[in-house]
Amino acid sequence: MDEPAVRSQAQAFCDALAAGDVDRAIEDFSPELRRNIGEVLALLPLPANEVAIDSIDHGGTGYNVILRLAGEVDEVMIQTRWKDRDGRPTIVEASHLSKTERAIPDAEADDEAAADGSA
Repeated sequence: MDEPAVRSQAQAFCDALAAGDVDRAIEDFSPELRRNIGEVLALLPLPANEVAIDSIDHGGTGYNVILRLAGEVDEVMIQTRWKDRDGRPTIVEASHLSKTERAIPDAEADDEAAADGSA
């Protein structure tokens, strides 16, 4: 297992989440994570509007991949740990790094600005 293989699998995971295909995304989870799927999915802002790989670092026997996921109201960073399982990169750990509230456009303020001609 090398970085290009991990990056490719991590990107496929991101693409599945962005498409709303959670069933496809959890195929990358280890059997242990699948047994605790509720806890893992609770880390993710679903539905996710934007999903991207923030960084990939080799450490020990696997790779740490930091993912940035943006939902309707918040953006989170999740650290995933990938290891070789049956010849393919697999997520064996996931943990929450940070959460940031996203600014929600104020429709009323937009309407007032439009009425004033300032929008």
